[in-house]
Amino acid sequence: MKPIVSIIMGSTSDLPVMEKAALLLDEMEVPFEINALSAHRTPAEVEEFAHGAASRGIRVIIAAAGMAAALPGVIAANTTLPVIGVPIKGMLDGLDALLSIVQMPPGIPVATVGVNGAQNAAILAVQMLALSDETVAARLAAHKEGLKQKIVKANADLAEVKFKFKTN
Repeated sequence: MKPIVSIIMGSTSDLPVMEKAALLLDEMEVPFEINALSAHRTPAEVEEFAHGAASRGIRVIIAAAGMAAALPGVIAANTTLPVIGVPIKGMLDGLDALLSIVQMPPGIPVATVGVNGAQNAAILAVQMLALSDETVAARLAAHKEGLKQKIVKANADLAEVKFKFKTN
């Protein structure tokens, strides 16, 4: 099994957030890899990773970073693959990381999800893969239907909750 999605984080301290992406990719049966690379502490390794990702079969990169949040942009500058940035909450409740990731210069896009939004990053990666893989598309559709059913059930449960002035 060869990975087609790569999850990259600046430090293993980001794993509790990025685990949500890994769990979703597992659920969708999408092969992935997880590595720690730092734009500031291992810049040569980040460049080597980004340059070689496509030739290794990677199709989407999810890159998490906090504080200066340079990692997603550095990866995007060194590959033609889509990069999804996940700002990690740290300083300033993650606003610093969010602003660093969304303010890329023209020609170096990084799709960005919300602060600590690793699960949404994985869903976005799966949506990209589903464009050319009907099996992944079917799993994604089933996942989205499951989300819908949770809300349908929640409303049914709420209908049973009684209050003196509740009208529904």
